[in-house]
Amino acid sequence: MTDNNDVTGLQRRLAEFAAARDWQPYHTPKNLAAALSVEAAELLEIFQWLTPEQAERVMDDPDAAHRVADEVADVLAYLLQFCQVLGVDPLAALAAKIDRNEVRFPVRRRGGGGESGAVDVDSEKDRHSSE
Repeated sequence: MTDNNDVTGLQRRLAEFAAARDWQPYHTPKNLAAALSVEAAELLEIFQWLTPEQAERVMDDPDAAHRVADEVADVLAYLLQFCQVLGVDPLAALAAKIDRNEVRFPVRRRGGGGESGAVDVDSEKDRHSSE
C-alpha cells in the first residue's frame, strides 16, 4: 500500500489507474491542464455564493466537507499527473517558488512600507500573487 504522503507513490497509483483503463493517450499536458482548471473551478463553485463567514465554516457541514475533500483530491490528482507527464517535481517546484517569493516579497511591517515607511507600489499591487 502506498503512503498517502508519498508523492511518487501517488503518481504511480494514478498512472496505474489510467493505464488499466487505457487513458494514457488522453493524458497530454494540454488535456491535463484543462482538467485541472475544470476541477479547480468545481472547487470554487462550492464557495461561489457563500459569504466569507459561511466559507470559513464550510467544513462544519459533513456534505459540504465531503464535496470539498473530493474536489481537492481531483485537483491534486490532475496536478500530480500533469507533473509526471512533464517531468516536474512538484515539491521541488514549490520550494523554489517559495524561495523566489521570499526574495520578491520581503517581510514588511503592517501599516508601513518597511524601515523607512515608504511603500513600494509595484510590490504592493502584487502582494497577494504567487507569480
